[in-house]
Amino acid sequence: MKINTADVLREYGPYPGADSVHGVTFDGHDVWFASGDRINAFDPDTGEPVRSLDTAAYAGTAFDGKHIFQIAEGVINKLDPATGSVLATIPAPGAGGDSGLAWAEGTLWVGQYQARKIHQIDPETGVILRTIESNRFVTGVTWVDGELWHATSEAETSEVRHVDSQTGKVLETLQMPAGIGVSGLESDGGDRFFCGWGGTGKVLAIRRPKAGTAS
Repeated sequence: MKINTADVLREYGPYPGADSVHGVTFDGHDVWFASGDRINAFDPDTGEPVRSLDTAAYAGTAFDGKHIFQIAEGVINKLDPATGSVLATIPAPGAGGDSGLAWAEGTLWVGQYQARKIHQIDPETGVILRTIESNRFVTGVTWVDGELWHATSEAETSEVRHVDSQTGKVLETLQMPAGIGVSGLESDGGDRFFCGWGGTGKVLAIRRPKAGTAS
């Protein structure tokens, strides 16, 4: 397993009225983050807030190319990003203990915080398709270039991990600096990960290692 220290590229926020970050996603232009009673978008180039949607937003956030999926207590809502309207609702596998949400190849991946699990689910029904185990609390999930990454935060340490999507085996670890607990994880599809920073209301950009460097 390859272990490195996370390279923090930039810090965003805090943003007015957003004291905590519960989930992060990227729509190809803007970064969205959940802050309890709304989802907020900012431009990652300028850091300026651009808009927000009033909706329940207590954990992971994901974007499928057209819709935003947002965990709200024990359910996952499918939202119209233009209006914030809830288009559909499915049960969340952790029934309120969920954290982290990602879209990949037509399915959703959901972290289950204290259960230390990551579920792949059907986005239409919420049915669990398979589950992999982690040995730490799961606080964020993302996919990029066929790689599954998840965030952990436990015992005052936090990591961003590349794991085998079949077995859960840790292939590569980015250790976060002391004092930073990741609460939400998303890739920009390039060389950055966006990481929520818990109760600070901030989002960090860290450098993503080049694909295929894990050993």
